[in-house]
Amino acid sequence: MSNLAQVTGEISELNFGAIGYGLAAIGPGIGVGIVVGKTIEGTARQPELAGQLRTIMFLGIAFTEALALIGLVAGFIF
Repeated sequence: MSNLAQVTGEISELNFGAIGYGLAAIGPGIGVGIVVGKTIEGTARQPELAGQLRTIMFLGIAFTEALALIGLVAGFIF
C-alpha cells in the first residue's frame, strides 16, 4: 500500500509542475502577441520606421520570453 501512495504522490507532483508551467506560459504568450500586434500597427502607420520597430519588437519579445523561462525554472525549484 505504501508503494501505491508513493507513486500517486509522485504523479500528482509532476502534474502540478506541468500545470504551473502552463499557467506561467500564458502571460508571456499574451505579451508576445501584444508586442507583435503593436509593431504591425506601428509599421502600418509609418512604414519608414519598420527597421527600428522590428529591432524594438525583438527586444520586447526577448524580455517577454524571459518570463516564460523564469516560470520554467521556478517549476523545477519549487
